[in-house]
Amino acid sequence: MPTKKKIPTAPVRIAHPATIRAFQRRLIAWYNQHGRDLPWRRTRDPYAILVSEVMLQQTQVSRAMLYYERFLERYPTVEELARADEGEVRETWEGLGYYRRVRNLQRASQEIVEKHESQFPTSHEELTALPGIGDYTAGAVRSFAFHHDAAILDTNAARVLTRLFALPPAQQTDRFLWSVAHAVTPAGQAPDFNQAIMDLGATICNARTPRCGECPVRTLCRSAPSRP
Repeated sequence: MPTKKKIPTAPVRIAHPATIRAFQRRLIAWYNQHGRDLPWRRTRDPYAILVSEVMLQQTQVSRAMLYYERFLERYPTVEELARADEGEVRETWEGLGYYRRVRNLQRASQEIVEKHESQFPTSHEELTALPGIGDYTAGAVRSFAFHHDAAILDTNAARVLTRLFALPPAQQTDRFLWSVAHAVTPAGQAPDFNQAIMDLGATICNARTPRCGECPVRTLCRSAPSRP
């Protein structure tokens, strides 16, 4: 989600609270058993998480995994990336494409070092003020690194929410979907919930051939073909 507009946080009523709680509970339980083992899920270092999130923009998970640990070995801290030679950084990124991403990543690192004295900002406003960081990336860093109650909305999460609540086209806007994401993200469990909803969209509720029979929330989903 590349936009940097202020995301809405006003509550939206999309389902009975008991339905939302059941969705949260089942999704997290499923993730605890079936969540993907990804290297960036083993850290709370905001710099390492930011690197992964930037790599995952317009890049498949399997490809990002080939570069993630190598990049961090070369530039293990925000300070080292900030002072590195731009050409060498691009060379390390070679093969991932969309080189504007790594330029913005280095610029963001430089601003963190220079403007924030190497202390990673934690607020949505401060994070989205950095080059290349939009609403989704800010929410990911805040929830995964700092365990804030921050919602996320990537393509997979948006698909899950759209199908789960059978949202009509008029409600399938970034603004409304962000409101839904805020409404369903459980306090105190945002990191697991956010990882879970992305995994569900990537592995079960995929775009072309959703595997509804394997979905942990199929009995709650208003779009499921076998819904009672």
